[in-house]
Amino acid sequence: MTSRELVKATLEFRNTDGRVPRDLWTLLWPHLFEKEELDAIMEKYVWDIGEPEVVYAKQSPVKKGVWERAGEYVDDWGCIFANVQDGIIGEVKQPIVPAEDEDWEDISAIHIPEELLTFDVDVVNESCRKSDKFMLAGAFPRPFEQLQFIRGTENLYVDLMMRPEGLMRFMEQMHDFYCRLLTKWAETEVDGLRFFDDWGTQNSLLINPTLWRELFKPMYKDYIDIAHAHGKKIFMHSDGYILDILPDLVEMGLDAVNCQIFCMGTEKLAPFKGKIAFWGEICRQHILPYGTTEDVENAVRSVYETLWDNGGCIAQCEYGIGAKPENVDAVYDAWVRIHGK
Repeated sequence: MTSRELVKATLEFRNTDGRVPRDLWTLLWPHLFEKEELDAIMEKYVWDIGEPEVVYAKQSPVKKGVWERAGEYVDDWGCIFANVQDGIIGEVKQPIVPAEDEDWEDISAIHIPEELLTFDVDVVNESCRKSDKFMLAGAFPRPFEQLQFIRGTENLYVDLMMRPEGLMRFMEQMHDFYCRLLTKWAETEVDGLRFFDDWGTQNSLLINPTLWRELFKPMYKDYIDIAHAHGKKIFMHSDGYILDILPDLVEMGLDAVNCQIFCMGTEKLAPFKGKIAFWGEICRQHILPYGTTEDVENAVRSVYETLWDNGGCIAQCEYGIGAKPENVDAVYDAWVRIHGK
């Protein structure tokens, strides 16, 4: 099977004789400071998930800087991040909608990044045709996180309880933009769409699950429906403990979730075996930075024995600051030996 066929078979729980697909996420850190080790890992294995080339007709008038570089970075929406060190992601210190604007009366400083809709479809399609990898769209809707960047986390939590009309109008505007963006990507030859939002603390959801179901679940359902209406798969990423909303994600038809499995424990995820694919990951809090290669193998074995069902698992981990290169390599070596391919 090609990588594209392998990933699709795995997502559909019909991978009866192929290997486990591989995906490696890298932050800027190893590219800057452990390039030799990273290059060795990248050359050792076949990787199955890719992204197409993207060319935009229009460039953002507000975006500047580099996401993981020291200094100031401004995102596509105009949010300003301060970063003190290369290789990691900074923080927003001054929200665009300040705390004193309790009703979201002035959103003039928020830039809706319509430029992201100007990507060249022909370039994307040609890039997909040239690759046998499973290609994911170059769009990253993240409504909850983007609202935090715009408003500040503490202020947003209050807003979500009080629901000022200005916030609700803006959320509709943001959601409309994300739906239009995902629809355009769904009309290309990519294999899948994706969206990101970090929802968990170490042991609970960041907001009440009822509130999540009222405000954010309908957005995600629209994203999933857009993908499936166009014959595409759809993936979601969330950090933290998200056990409370996993049944909802399954119910909505999400194809794959990238989550911190070891925050929740593989035993608690066992009921979802065969219902949703787990797009990684292996613990980057403890095992990748501090564990032994034996710890890595035990972690992979736990995921495989609990969640593999003729598919349902993608061998994925994140190589970021602190991760031992030998442990990152051991993740993929363990998947080969445990699965037998």
